[in-house]
Amino acid sequence: MTAKATNSSSWAEDVLQADGPILVDFWAEWCGPCRMVSPILDQIQAENPDKITILKLNVDENPDLAMKYQITSIPAMKVFNKGEVETTIIGAKPKFALEQDLAPYLA
Repeated sequence: MTAKATNSSSWAEDVLQADGPILVDFWAEWCGPCRMVSPILDQIQAENPDKITILKLNVDENPDLAMKYQITSIPAMKVFNKGEVETTIIGAKPKFALEQDLAPYLA
């Protein structure tokens, strides 16, 4: 199960009005570390389909959202709950480290 994409036009429905925690992966095609994190996030999504939803947002295609959420380096991941940012994770990390960061949502 791969994480689906979101964008400026579907952002409110996909993220701000969603039930449960939503992790948004802010990434870009040219970003090597982003490509390393992507399959790890897909694994976490596949293993926890009822606990967290993972979405990908291309910062080059959605600069308005990248600016709004102050994305200055990628990969950057933000966990939204009830439309608010609860957790921010910056940089590529191995799976166990990401799972530790996301532990409150995966329990």
